[in-house]
Amino acid sequence: MTQTKSALPVAYQRGSTLDSTTLYKGGLFSFLVKGEDSGGRDATIEYRAKPGNEPAPYMNQWEHETYYVLEGVMEFYCGDSEVMVVNAGEMVFLPQGKAHAFYIRSPQVRALILVQAVGEHAVGLDRHLMAMGTPATSMDLPTDPLTDEFVDPGDSIRVGAANGIHFISSGENTKELPHYPGFKFGGMTMNSSLKIE
Repeated sequence: MTQTKSALPVAYQRGSTLDSTTLYKGGLFSFLVKGEDSGGRDATIEYRAKPGNEPAPYMNQWEHETYYVLEGVMEFYCGDSEVMVVNAGEMVFLPQGKAHAFYIRSPQVRALILVQAVGEHAVGLDRHLMAMGTPATSMDLPTDPLTDEFVDPGDSIRVGAANGIHFISSGENTKELPHYPGFKFGGMTMNSSLKIE
């Protein structure tokens, strides 16, 4: 279901607590601002994860995405840009319509993900993460980074498409992300269509 932006957001206060946090692929996503809170214009998510929690490469069709790293180190790939290593206190901007992927390069990372709508659609990344994840039962990261392994990758692809997120297929990977070495899943390298190579 496509959602469009609306008006009249209201003031509120929210923190990174169990009430605002979802567990997805072993990472914790605390929804500080949801699209529904901002009239669909933006979302702010605190992300906590370990190596192995990284998503498959994808492209935001409706929004820009900015990561501000609070703790740890992340390595980003975006389109044909050179590799960007982002340390604590630094940010990376990932424009709408550009494929991107990342690796976590420290034992743990904590970052703010800022999502900004482009065009008429409401932001969708927050809805995708909430739909695919489960409510967190602890604010501690799971010891196994792959706690939320995909049972059916098609579910993530379908939910993503409904929220303006396009997962990069194996045929698109070389063209869209020429510097990206591949998606690691449970110790196995996988191509971008979520199939084991």
